[in-house]
Amino acid sequence: MPKLLSVDNLTSGDVKVSPGLLTLPKGQDSFMVTLRTSLEEVATTAPKSVVSLHAPWTVAFQGETVKLICNGLRFNSAQKATWYYWYHEGKMSSKTLSNTHVVHDSGEYRCQASDSLLSNSVRLLFSTANLILQAPLPVFEADSVVLRCRAKAGVAVNNMTLYKNDRFLASLHKTSDFHIHQADMKDSGKYRCSGFKEKCCSVTSNTVNIQVQGVVANVQIHTRPALELVFEGQELVLTCSVVGVPGTVRISWYKGSNKQRMKTKIQNSLNAEFKISMVKNSDAGEYNCEASNGHLILQSKPVTINVKVPVSHPLLTLSPPRDRAFEGDVVRLQCEAQRGSFPIQYEFFHEGVIIKKIETTSWRESSFRFTLTAEHSGNYYCTADNGRGAKQSRAVHLSITIPVSHPVLTLSPPGNRVLEGEMVTLQCEAQRGSLPIQYEFFREGVFIKKIDATLRRTSSFRFTLTTENSGNYHCTADNGRGAQHSTTVHLSTTIPVSHPVLTLSPPGDRVPEGEVMTLNCESQRGSLPIQYQFFREGVILKKIEATSRRTSSFSFSLTTEHSGNYYCTADNGQGAQRSTSVHLSITIPVSRPVLTLRAPRAQTVVGDIVELHCEAQRGSPPILYQFYHEDVTVGNSSAPSGGGSSFKLSLTEEHSGNYACEANNGLGAQRSDTVSLSVTVPVSRPVLTFRAPRAQAVVGDVVELHCETQRGSPPILYRFYHEDVILWISSTHSVGGASFNLSLTREHSGNYSCEAINDLEAQKSKMVTLNVLVPVSRPVLTLRAPGAPAVVGDVVELHCEAQRGSPPILYQFYHENVTVGSSSAPSGGGASFNLSLTAEHSGNYSCEADNGLGAQRSEVVTLSITGATGSRSAPVATGVTGGLLSVMGLAAVALLFYYRLLRKPGGRLTSDSSRNPSNSDPQEPTYHNVPAWIELQPVYSNVNPEGGDVVYSEVRSIQEGKKHAVASTPGLLKNSDSSVIYSQVKVAATPASRPQLSASSAPHR
Repeated sequence: MPKLLSVDNLTSGDVKVSPGLLTLPKGQDSFMVTLRTSLEEVATTAPKSVVSLHAPWTVAFQGETVKLICNGLRFNSAQKATWYYWYHEGKMSSKTLSNTHVVHDSGEYRCQASDSLLSNSVRLLFSTANLILQAPLPVFEADSVVLRCRAKAGVAVNNMTLYKNDRFLASLHKTSDFHIHQADMKDSGKYRCSGFKEKCCSVTSNTVNIQVQGVVANVQIHTRPALELVFEGQELVLTCSVVGVPGTVRISWYKGSNKQRMKTKIQNSLNAEFKISMVKNSDAGEYNCEASNGHLILQSKPVTINVKVPVSHPLLTLSPPRDRAFEGDVVRLQCEAQRGSFPIQYEFFHEGVIIKKIETTSWRESSFRFTLTAEHSGNYYCTADNGRGAKQSRAVHLSITIPVSHPVLTLSPPGNRVLEGEMVTLQCEAQRGSLPIQYEFFREGVFIKKIDATLRRTSSFRFTLTTENSGNYHCTADNGRGAQHSTTVHLSTTIPVSHPVLTLSPPGDRVPEGEVMTLNCESQRGSLPIQYQFFREGVILKKIEATSRRTSSFSFSLTTEHSGNYYCTADNGQGAQRSTSVHLSITIPVSRPVLTLRAPRAQTVVGDIVELHCEAQRGSPPILYQFYHEDVTVGNSSAPSGGGSSFKLSLTEEHSGNYACEANNGLGAQRSDTVSLSVTVPVSRPVLTFRAPRAQAVVGDVVELHCETQRGSPPILYRFYHEDVILWISSTHSVGGASFNLSLTREHSGNYSCEAINDLEAQKSKMVTLNVLVPVSRPVLTLRAPGAPAVVGDVVELHCEAQRGSPPILYQFYHENVTVGSSSAPSGGGASFNLSLTAEHSGNYSCEADNGLGAQRSEVVTLSITGATGSRSAPVATGVTGGLLSVMGLAAVALLFYYRLLRKPGGRLTSDSSRNPSNSDPQEPTYHNVPAWIELQPVYSNVNPEGGDVVYSEVRSIQEGKKHAVASTPGLLKNSDSSVIYSQVKVAATPASRPQLSASSAPHR
């Protein structure tokens, strides 16, 4: 058997005891020790959580990980823990709920298990060095410790040496580990290792500070719930917590002082629980636990379990037992619970508000007495609680009957003097007393009215006052315990005062300073006494009561302060009456005024509100103030009561200059000194203009961009923008704006703006669009026929196209230098013209492109036609074709005239998509399958009417005989029966107007 020792009996020869440390005696393998008093204090504190490392090293290479495990009261059981991580700056970074935590960052780590306190911190280092020294922390006495010297992967280190406190300790030739088999206090110190990197230099590891700690063994019992809250029927859990005992621990439980063993549980952990699923009275008693690992036996401090019985619902009783009592009676409230463990706390409530709290330790009932007042009416209940939750009694209602107090009689309107004819209300009210209450009213002791009050303690009635109603009034109140009388109130009829008249002696509204003035106030009628009050500018000067006559007066010597409006009032209790005001003026000439300018800032700006304030220090009011700008009146203002006057200006640029003011009260004007004002003007929104040599800008032109703001204080900075990109910056110290020139290229088309900036503001102009026109290039003419060679009757398309040039582009087609057709391309690109071939159409063709910036002619293309027309009549067809070509020639002349206008100043081109030839079918006009041409004769009407802008208003075809023409190509005529070929071919009436075409320039079939 191991030897059992008690700490109380230990001597220095048996065992060495030091704080936190137990050391075996010499020659002793094991022993048992019972720790009593010295460890009882330790057992009362809750255990800390413990952080363990796997692997156990606190230093690792960067890129590696360390697994941390948080151990609490239930050491090896799965439980939640909160982890804390501190950076090197000391700030908390994150929290996580897990029993384990894998980390890879340097810093301090702490944890707190759900059943324990916060652990001590563990500092981890993830090193980038070539060599590190790894050691476990913490180290306790008798621990087996391994120190490991490691080189980084891929780095070869030879001749590694271990140092302790900078002194050689061991050479690590065959292994990188150094073993301390049983750690002792002498092994504490600072350790490091070093070695030689191949073909390089020496390397040294980090320093590890090892402090060997003594082991403090500790065994204690924790209960759930707390000892003082163990009640019948609850689950009780006893936990035996063991700290500082290594190896497998056997937990033994004991109940009672005789250590009769209840239950023994052996487990491979440091903790054990003993549960009682439903506590009974028989479970009460003393419990302790014993921990043993075969060498060491530790016993906990015993805990005593007292099983408490919950209280039952209490009963509240009143003594004497009744629900209605009288004010002044003494009542006893008693609360009693039939069962429940002591102590029991009783609480008494009135309408939900606690009025008494009593704790009993030996009696199941508690009571207290009090004397009833009116406030004690209401519902009462009590509660009993012995720690398991308060139980409430049923409510008991108590009603207190209160005798009425002496009532109070009041008159409305208030006062004992009332005008005849007014409505008077008599009100009788008892401040206290239980309802219902009967009220009675009396005049001169004679009963006049009876009223029962059931809802409130007041009653009233009204009547119209006559002279007979004057007299003494009283009332009574009774609720069955005897009538109570009010005091007597006297009521009399009075005559109100009339409006008084105020007179001045000497008379007049302007009196010299120093004169003696008498004010007299008189009312023609009204019951005495009358109180007179005299006022100046609404401030009371004198109060006099007249008891024998309806007049009152007083005198005083005048000073300048006595100027103003005077009136008086008369009052005999029925309301004050006021006289009309009388003005009294003591005149004093004005002094020289002072003009001050009050501005919101040191440098005034246009738009600021500036206040001009003029004030004469002395002078009798009213005073007229006039304000001048460069000796021109800008405003005036009167000060009826003296003092100064102000005038406000919303500043414009014109308000700069000298200002003065003048004060005048009729006894001579006085002018102030001159004050100067300088107004700074923010820039206005600038205007950007283009100055070009022609109406339409063309590539190669030099255009001047001019930016100018109409107002603004210099200096002004101008910025020019093209599509929000700065082109030019210019600063000017005078008006007139700023300019710069551009030699135009095609890329200069786009939106332009400018910005004006001075010290007060920046303003940007509106956008201005510049369209740079490009002259047309030489066009290319192509003939598109259905076959080769061309045959009479074929429809040939002539297509003309210039590769570049700003739209719109007018294309004209020529046969042997004779115009045969024209077409406009509003959006650029080419244009086409169709011919239904006859023999006369053989020859040379060319086309011309013109956008108003110079015409360009194509190369000549030769067309050869073979074959005959067959059923067609050539002469007639040729005549018709010639007539139609003449019409097209006139249209082409009109279009050329329009384009020539573009080259003049002011010429302008706008588009009309609804009347543009480009909207027609691209194959129009087309000549084919026209058997009835011989019957068509062109008729021209309204050709160039006088005063109009129509060249051809209508060209029709006339059908001869009963033969009919083939319908027009769709899209050129609105219905198939119409015979209109052209309709309103217009030219501009002025250079600014625009030619419009309503149909294709080629003839119809």
